[in-house]
Amino acid sequence: MSKINVLFICSRNQWRSPTAEQLFRRSPALNVRSAGTSSSAKKRVSRDLLQWADVICVMEQKHKNRLMAEYRRIIENKPLYILDIPDDYRYMDPELIALLKEIVPATLGINI
Repeated sequence: MSKINVLFICSRNQWRSPTAEQLFRRSPALNVRSAGTSSSAKKRVSRDLLQWADVICVMEQKHKNRLMAEYRRIIENKPLYILDIPDDYRYMDPELIALLKEIVPATLGINI
């Protein structure tokens, strides 16, 4: 079975998307990476990362808007999910982990 390449995106790639990457990196169904849309992101979203991804998961609508403004041609035919997780959590926050465990497998149709 081939793995799905999933890219998690938040603003600064500091708390939410790195938590998602850490949480799902050992999943037998997924290859995961994370990035941010902000110019100050630890790892900035790029054309290469978006081309690598089979599926893109953004934390908020504004992240999708930024991606569509900059990379529409790359992402317009890829599944892109808005997870609706606000910037209220720190890295590996137990509440954030619980939210991600609830939302991501259901969104992607996988078991973890």
